[in-house]
Amino acid sequence: MSQQPAPVPARQPLDEHAADSVRAYAAAERAKTDVLASVLEDIAANGYPSPESGMPWETARDAHLARLADEQPRVA
Repeated sequence: MSQQPAPVPARQPLDEHAADSVRAYAAAERAKTDVLASVLEDIAANGYPSPESGMPWETARDAHLARLADEQPRVA
């Protein structure tokens, strides 16, 4: 077995449309991650929210499915 690392393949450049799509996806994922981080920081600072202040998971699921049904189809 060789101790040398495998060669790294050369990168292939993206066209402008693909690069813009990747940047938009990265921004959307970063925004979701920022929201999650702020929720976790709030829990760390103030504890868990009371169950009465939450939403039943069925209600959240149905609202999310309704939003998905209203969206325009997208290609990943």
